[in-house]
Amino acid sequence: MTGIVIVAHTPVASAMLGFVEHAFGVMPQGVRAVDIPAHEDTKISFDRVLEAAKGVNSGKGVLILTDVMGATPANVASKIEAAGAVTGLAAPVIVLAGLNLPMLMRCISHRSDDLEGLAQKALQGGQHGILRLGAKVT
Repeated sequence: MTGIVIVAHTPVASAMLGFVEHAFGVMPQGVRAVDIPAHEDTKISFDRVLEAAKGVNSGKGVLILTDVMGATPANVASKIEAAGAVTGLAAPVIVLAGLNLPMLMRCISHRSDDLEGLAQKALQGGQHGILRLGAKVT
C-alpha cells in the first residue's frame, strides 16, 4: 500500500489527519502527519518528514501532501523527493502541493493504487473538490 505523509504548517497537518479519523471512523495505517512550526530549522523539519516517510513506506512509494507550494513544508518535501536513494528511503516519492480535504479523502479511499495512480487521483480529487456554491455548473 502506498504511504501517505501530510506535511503542513502547524496545526494543519494534524488537523487534516484528525479529519481522516473522523470521516473514516478509524486512523488508517500508513498515514502520518508532520506539522512544521514557524521558525523551525529546516534540517530538523527535513529529518522529521523523512522519519515519517520511512515510517509509512511499505516499498510501494510515498505520497507527500503539502499545503502551500514554495513554503517550508513543500520545500522540505521536495528535498526528500529530489534526494531519492540518498535518504535511505528506498522508495519513490511524489510531492503534491495545494492540499485540501477532497484531495485527502481521495487519497485515503484509493491507497491501494500504485504511487502514480494515487497521485493522479489525488490531483483530480483536489481540483474537482473546488466549487463555487450556488453557481450553475457548465
